[in-house]
Amino acid sequence: MVKHNNVIPNGHFRKHWQNYVKTWFNQPARKTRRRLARQKKAVKIFPRPTAGSLRPIVHGQTLKYNMKVRAGRGFSLEELKAAGIPKKLAPTIGISVDHRRKNRSLESLQANVQRLKTYKAKLVVFPRRAHKVKAGDSSLEELANATQVQGPFLPIVREKPTVDLVKVTDEMKAFKAYYKLRLERTNKRHHGARLKKAAEAEKEDKK
Repeated sequence: MVKHNNVIPNGHFRKHWQNYVKTWFNQPARKTRRRLARQKKAVKIFPRPTAGSLRPIVHGQTLKYNMKVRAGRGFSLEELKAAGIPKKLAPTIGISVDHRRKNRSLESLQANVQRLKTYKAKLVVFPRRAHKVKAGDSSLEELANATQVQGPFLPIVREKPTVDLVKVTDEMKAFKAYYKLRLERTNKRHHGARLKKAAEAEKEDKK
């Protein structure tokens, strides 16, 4: 008989567990297959970057993640216009476009415009036909020195905030933060009434 207040033994070991085991013996071969596929793709899309089109810097959704930056779907039409790139030309030179995206922040707009300008400065445009060079195509020297970019192009790096150390003064020590907050809250609450009172007083003075 089982002693004390323990769990009653309930080990059911007749389930043919070997039928439910997942094996991964194809993992090394898959690794090789993926590497070869990447190499074939790089040769096929040469001289374009292996990572694909350029993506914008966007912030995550919700209050929890909005401090994080990541790669977005595509640049907005406003960003392309500010950078001086026509929206129909952009996909042909390796820039992804998202016509639905809107810019609600001046900082992110400026960051993405700067990203586009940096990309444009480093861009080497090959002619469609080797013997027929059109306006906008790169010079022969640039074409000769062009190399395929492996991995992410213009990687997104989050800037670390800087901390400035200051000496604590007597004025800082004397400052009462809670009192100040309460005062400002009261001022906000009575702002409308005070404006109305001042307007009425001004009206009376005119009479």
